[in-house]
Amino acid sequence: QVQLVESGGGLVQPGGSLRLSCAVSGSIFTFDVMGWHRQAPGKERELVSTITRDSSTNYADSVKGRFAISRDVVKNTVYLQMNSLKPEDTAVYYCNARTNKFSLWGQGTQVAVSS
Repeated sequence: QVQLVESGGGLVQPGGSLRLSCAVSGSIFTFDVMGWHRQAPGKERELVSTITRDSSTNYADSVKGRFAISRDVVKNTVYLQMNSLKPEDTAVYYCNARTNKFSLWGQGTQVAVSS
């Protein structure tokens, strides 16, 4: 069974950077779309960024110009480079992978932006 394992979260000061990783226990080309979502305390889970099988990318307005999604097809890993982090970026970040038949979620990784 394919699994998604996130890593890279942590505590960072405002203006800092983090890189999240999502390792797939199989081929990332299994999926039509892979992406990152986040959920802050007391809020609904929201889309942050996606990357399709043909490498098209999409970003939430709140992270455009600061975050970048990428993938390594050899390592079967999707990354989220987060720069210029703000306190409002604090959330649990979840990796998601989906096809037209099913959707998988990782366990989440905590990102905290605070001075």
